[in-house]
Amino acid sequence: MSKFGMGDILKQAQKMQEKMQRVQDELADKQVEGSAGGGMVTVTANGKQEIVGITIDKQVIDPDDPEMLEDLVVAAVNQSLEKAQELANDEMGKVAGGMMPNMPPGFKIPGM
Repeated sequence: MSKFGMGDILKQAQKMQEKMQRVQDELADKQVEGSAGGGMVTVTANGKQEIVGITIDKQVIDPDDPEMLEDLVVAAVNQSLEKAQELANDEMGKVAGGMMPNMPPGFKIPGM
C-alpha cells in the first residue's frame, strides 16, 4: 500500500491551487507588447490577457484610409494577446510542472 493517503493528496492539491492563484494574481502585473506596421501601432496587454494600453503613431492616421489603421490595431492586439497567453502558460507551467510532470504537450489547465 502507498505511503500517501487521500489526505496527503488533498493537501498537495490545495498547495498547488494556492500557488496557481498567486501566479494568476501576479500575472496582472506583468506586461507584454504586440506591434504592427513596424511599431506604428503598439498594444500592451497584461498576463491576464487584458489590453492595458494602445499607442498609435500619428503618421499612420489617415482619414482617407481608416481600414489600414483598423488592420494594424487588430494585428497588434492579436500579437499582444498571443504573447500574454504564452506568458500565462509559461508561468502556470512552472507551478504545475513540479506537481504534474507528465502532462502532455499542449495540455491547458481550465481557466488558464
